[in-house]
Amino acid sequence: MKALLSQRRFGPLFFTQALGAANDNLFKNALMLLLTFGGSQLLPWQDSSLTVNIAAGLFILPFLLFSATAGSLADSMDKARLIRYIKLWEILIMAGAVLALWAGQYLLLLGVLFLMGSQSAFFGPVKYAILPQLLKPSELVAGNAWVEMGTFVAILLGTIAGGLVVGMEAALRWLSVGLLVLAVAGYLAARLIPAAPASPKAQPFQFKPWQQSREMFRIGRQNRTLFLSLMAISWFWFLGAGYLTQFANYARLNLGGDNTVVTALLVAFSVGVAIGSMLCERLSGGQVELGLVPIGSVGLTLFGLDLAFASPTEVAPQLMGLGAYLAEPYGWRVLIDLTLIGVFGGLFIVPLYALLQSRADEDQRARVIAANNVMNALFMVASALFGILFLSVMELSIDQYFGVLAIMNAAVALYVYFQLPEFVLRLCIWLLSHSFYRVKSQGLAQIPKEGPALLVCNHVSFVDALLLAGSCRRPVRFVMDKSIYQLPVLNWLFKVAKTIPICSQKQDPDTYQRAFERIDAELAAGEVVCIFPEGKLTRDGNINSFRPGVEKILEQRPVPVVPMALKGLWGSFFSHQGKGAFKPGRGRFWSKIAIVAGPALDGAHTDAAELEAQVRGLRGEQM
Repeated sequence: MKALLSQRRFGPLFFTQALGAANDNLFKNALMLLLTFGGSQLLPWQDSSLTVNIAAGLFILPFLLFSATAGSLADSMDKARLIRYIKLWEILIMAGAVLALWAGQYLLLLGVLFLMGSQSAFFGPVKYAILPQLLKPSELVAGNAWVEMGTFVAILLGTIAGGLVVGMEAALRWLSVGLLVLAVAGYLAARLIPAAPASPKAQPFQFKPWQQSREMFRIGRQNRTLFLSLMAISWFWFLGAGYLTQFANYARLNLGGDNTVVTALLVAFSVGVAIGSMLCERLSGGQVELGLVPIGSVGLTLFGLDLAFASPTEVAPQLMGLGAYLAEPYGWRVLIDLTLIGVFGGLFIVPLYALLQSRADEDQRARVIAANNVMNALFMVASALFGILFLSVMELSIDQYFGVLAIMNAAVALYVYFQLPEFVLRLCIWLLSHSFYRVKSQGLAQIPKEGPALLVCNHVSFVDALLLAGSCRRPVRFVMDKSIYQLPVLNWLFKVAKTIPICSQKQDPDTYQRAFERIDAELAAGEVVCIFPEGKLTRDGNINSFRPGVEKILEQRPVPVVPMALKGLWGSFFSHQGKGAFKPGRGRFWSKIAIVAGPALDGAHTDAAELEAQVRGLRGEQM
């Protein structure tokens, strides 16, 4: 994973986006602190909470206005060249920021925030859309983890620098130098990004914002899984904006801290997201693991609620520095809560971004990301409005507002998972494969990346389908014995996974016939179907003879067939060894198992006997 940074196909992009994020946050945090601790008196209004929320809204507004155009532009041209143009734009914006700072024109500085948001609106789609062109599919989660980690570490460093610069005697001089140096360094890094030409199917760019916005949302909505993932990502940014925007006032009003405490809060959150992003790559095993998303949402709710109760009931009138703050009993609790909110946020967001990139069509990928950015912007603008409503109109305290956010997070998560149970299914699969079993896979690249395919595998335990589903990158439709399909609890999971129940023709002719009709329909639709040709679980660990049902499937639709073998499952908790699968103490926990796939065979020229021989060979002597 670390080798990616040393390669030109990823390293320059990583540093380009990290330098840009650092520059944005150096300016934003310095400006927020200037406004919160005195600059607001230079504006027509005096309410610091209103100022902070207006500034947040101005930064987000360009995402609503320009994302559709940005996505269409990124899909239509070389993405590396577009990134270089955007970084040149950043240099000009920062030069304007320096002039406004020295002139003391705070209204102009708010205008610079709008321009920075515009630059980010054009950079966001191309940043994520270029990753699948530069990285292998197996590197996509790692690449996203590095991007998210780098972004939040850059946010951390820029935030710290912004807080430190504001407290220096020559604040304007050092802030000006930092803004210009980071902008120039980002442009130089961008010049090293390798070419990433547009897809041959991409349409030429035309400036038609309204039509492009309609097309962007049409593309975003045409795949339900992608659309709900866009919703989940956008909710994360609603939640993150709800926390980050209030940190300055939260530190001052609820914790009694000065600007160093504000910086510490931002550091805790940013470090947490960086840790969560890297942890996500480790836990994902190199694939897009949606099972981590529900874990992330649970952590966001639990530690969000704890944060709401962590601040003191009274604070001293004199603002504390970081040292005095950490000596208070609540000091470390708040920082730990924010760090863990960040960690679970990283687990929540990284798989969702990887999902967008992996499932979106190549010639529409940037527009899908643009649709995501627009929805993110809408949710962040809504977050600013919610902040104004709850804090300025309803006069809630900030810690009470944090409690409202945590409860809302639980409600939104339940809604998304109810609408898209694939997340819950993947969670159950992930928990199974990381608690009862230690799973290693080999040869799964033999499964075609697209189009129909039939998988055939030996049948050892009640959870074979879940283990195979957790290892295969493509969704798999499993053909399963009706008696196993109807097992309590697992039956719900099998339905969510669109499993196909089957039984013998003698036992139930209708179920038998419907099973083959559904198998053919799934293959006709280009899906992957998995069948256990033995027709039953092994009772002795050996592979039973393959039944002719697999030949009937291939006779009707001769698709590629991938033989697979499960190794090491016999004797584990859910197998039939001993006195039964569910007798505690009779089955091994934390078993080492292997899933092995062989080369795909031509379905028109194979039969059950040959497939049985292939699976026996893949399994070898290990049961």
